[in-house]
Amino acid sequence: MISKNQQKLNSGFHAKSEPKEILEGIDLSGKTAIVTGGYSGIGLETTRALVEAGANVFVPARRVDDAKKALDGIIDEANISKMDLADISSIKDYTQEFINEIGSLSILINNAGIMACPESKTSNGWDLQFAVNHIGHFVFTNELIRVMDKLNGTRIINLSSTAHKFSGICWDDIHFNHDYDKWVSYGQSKTAASLFSIELDKRYKDKNIRSFAVHPGGIFTPLQRHLQQEEMVAMGWMNEDGSLSDLAKAGFKSATQGAGTSLWAATSSSLDGIGGVYCENCDVANISDGSPEERYFGVREWAVDSSEAEKLWSITEEMLSKI
Repeated sequence: MISKNQQKLNSGFHAKSEPKEILEGIDLSGKTAIVTGGYSGIGLETTRALVEAGANVFVPARRVDDAKKALDGIIDEANISKMDLADISSIKDYTQEFINEIGSLSILINNAGIMACPESKTSNGWDLQFAVNHIGHFVFTNELIRVMDKLNGTRIINLSSTAHKFSGICWDDIHFNHDYDKWVSYGQSKTAASLFSIELDKRYKDKNIRSFAVHPGGIFTPLQRHLQQEEMVAMGWMNEDGSLSDLAKAGFKSATQGAGTSLWAATSSSLDGIGGVYCENCDVANISDGSPEERYFGVREWAVDSSEAEKLWSITEEMLSKI
């Protein structure tokens, strides 16, 4: 079943709305936020904007020294701690410390991720992209549920991507024990982010916890670290000389604009009473019909199907029960 809310709201914002515009008049003083990957690319700009709006922001980081350098002057060093989304024990260590020391959470933005990396498995034998982009955030979020602000409401944002159109969930071989394709793997993990948002919202909306999937848009960030220049030329993102193509110049966003939809979904009053939807360009997305011109916008039905979401939740719990 597809939510009747999965359609544009005409929010008044657009693809390249800037954080200052989106957060104008919004005071986050007294609110605590966590941004995974909040020290690089759009994560850094998300952290910066939340701080400027008054939030107390915490950033778990796999590379703590890099995070401290990037966030110098933005957040206190004490708000930066070690966490590796590919390591369940690392996640639980971080969340336990946060629960003990902070004990309240208003905004969770599951922003960290890896894209189109060479085939790699975790120590559990899980596909690394699925493990980091989905399972890690699944555990992280569920560990933090107990300290989410049920009185004033908590919003959880899971970063998906238009790349979800590359693949639904590969139920017969989620961890690619047979044929690995880095783009199918990435697409599956981003479909998972959307499905996770749906089931999470269903389970916790009665406790004033709402969840949203977000496609941030096309942005050149360190996320592309695994892509060769010739690949980006083939995809139309770059010219042969390494300069941005006309397509990229027209369609790609800056890092600050890329943070926009996460910030909008985390704070907008227009989403009050709504949850479990996929958002893009600072609005709820329409269902895509799969036509070539909709490659870069809209959401495919397999990523917003509540029965698929329920199945993914169950299978993720089953995977975790075996470790």
